[in-house]
Amino acid sequence: MIKRRPQTRPDKGSPKWMVTFSDLMTLILVFFILLFSMSVVDANKFRAISESFQERSVFDFNPSIIPFENPAPDTEPGDDPFEQEDPFESFLEGEAEEGEGQLDQFLEEVIEFLDSQDLLEAITASRDDRGVVLVLQEQVLFASAEADVIPDAVPFLDKVGTLLESVPNIVKVEGHTDSRPISTHRYPSNWELSGARASSVIRYLVDQHNLDPERFISVGYGETKPVVPNTSEENLQQNRRVVIVISDPAMEEEDLF
Repeated sequence: MIKRRPQTRPDKGSPKWMVTFSDLMTLILVFFILLFSMSVVDANKFRAISESFQERSVFDFNPSIIPFENPAPDTEPGDDPFEQEDPFESFLEGEAEEGEGQLDQFLEEVIEFLDSQDLLEAITASRDDRGVVLVLQEQVLFASAEADVIPDAVPFLDKVGTLLESVPNIVKVEGHTDSRPISTHRYPSNWELSGARASSVIRYLVDQHNLDPERFISVGYGETKPVVPNTSEENLQQNRRVVIVISDPAMEEEDLF
């Protein structure tokens, strides 16, 4: 009599390999969540990650590569399951609002200080698309044709340095001169003089207030960016200036130039 082999029934449910694969994906996800929680969030990188998730092709028609046997009643082919509020965008909006508030407070405190010290004529503080902009006339910072910070400039620079300790923004310092040529041993042209003046301001802020030097950008424009024509002594004086830009957090670093 021939014995029949017992017939094996195929296992129901997902294949065994899928369980192991799912566990592996879960562990990898937990690992990256831990890395993210211990990292410093960069808004620009965050935006790039968000855009990479939005540029999807595999999930355009199905929320999973493997179709569900019993899809949810409100899920229809062609529906976009990701069509909801983007958490990345929400985070960036929150960061931008916080940065805007810090800049507004920064500007308010600077104006109050200038008013109390009767410096509103020599130093102006305003807000534009770059951030908070401080324009300092030459006479409040330097002697003529020199780039060493004078003692009279210390109170204001200390005020700016103290405020910069409480915000992480990038700071650009621009040096500008009038059109009159200069030719000395230290400064062969207005390029060297304007660059040295911008660097002197940054050096003071970094050394006296222990600020991160990587936050600063130094630029010497010479006489190439006058605010008024160099046709009178008063206009020449306006063009001899240093501009400090406390950048808006939403600004790209290259947009400051």
